[in-house]
Amino acid sequence: MAHEIILHNYPNSPFSEKVRVALGIKKLAWRSVVQPVIMPKPDLIPLTGGYRKIPVLQIGADVFCDTQIILRELERRFPSPSLSPQNRGAPYGLGFWTDRQIFQAAVAIIFGEIGDQVPEDFRKDRAAMSGGGFNSEALKAAVPLMRDQYRAHTQFLEDQLSDGRAFWGGDKPGLADIHAFMNPWFVGNALPHKARATIAEFPHVQAWYDRVKALGHGTPTDMSPKEALAVAKAATPEAKEVADPNDPNGRKPGDRVKVSADDYGRDPIAGEIVFSNAHEIAIRRSAPEVGEVVVHFPRAGFVVQPA
Repeated sequence: MAHEIILHNYPNSPFSEKVRVALGIKKLAWRSVVQPVIMPKPDLIPLTGGYRKIPVLQIGADVFCDTQIILRELERRFPSPSLSPQNRGAPYGLGFWTDRQIFQAAVAIIFGEIGDQVPEDFRKDRAAMSGGGFNSEALKAAVPLMRDQYRAHTQFLEDQLSDGRAFWGGDKPGLADIHAFMNPWFVGNALPHKARATIAEFPHVQAWYDRVKALGHGTPTDMSPKEALAVAKAATPEAKEVADPNDPNGRKPGDRVKVSADDYGRDPIAGEIVFSNAHEIAIRRSAPEVGEVVVHFPRAGFVVQPA
């Protein structure tokens, strides 16, 4: 039985926008489950085992956490049109550039301006997720530096597009465009009055941004969080046990481990290894609301430890 694509997201999530653009490039139909922006997330945590970040992709009883593995899985299941027909590995590496360095600058630019207007519960949630604090004065102080950084990184994109190409890799959109689009979309969505100001000196970026935006999001239809839980409970995970003969730490199917992000939102998720390789680790776990599920994580940017 083929299961529907279910994306747990919320409208203002920049990382969700990456996946929505990928679904647009591939012209896929999908179900949109809108999850809360902050904790508690009572209809997400049973699926993920504790992973709280958005987006999460669900296909039946297989659950994919982090855009890196979500985009890889969409490409595996729906290879045409390809997100990465050339330089298959490099665009995934670009994701670390956009998700960490440029994203940090975008966050400071946005919250340096609107941080004082952010509700207290959001501040507390993001402080807990980062393991630090949410200090709007510190963010304001960082804005001049981060504007410089954001501009420098945007110049890289302008240079890439300066020969008149339509997209990062040529005439077709792909994974690099998805990564590079996220931060200007985030700034423009959060600060609509400055949507063009941050890219005003970059004519190629402006034209490219409009082309990526025009790709759309495929064909979404709404699904409730409770419906998504019921789909997982009625399904059987597709992931099969496969040993990894090259695992540098000798891990094998059946080992109990905990997996956590290495940047923020480091909540550990525990389960038994189903399979692992250089790109991915999948662990089996269960909860009353969903029965048995397999949760998939990337290896890059995640820490795996004995449970």
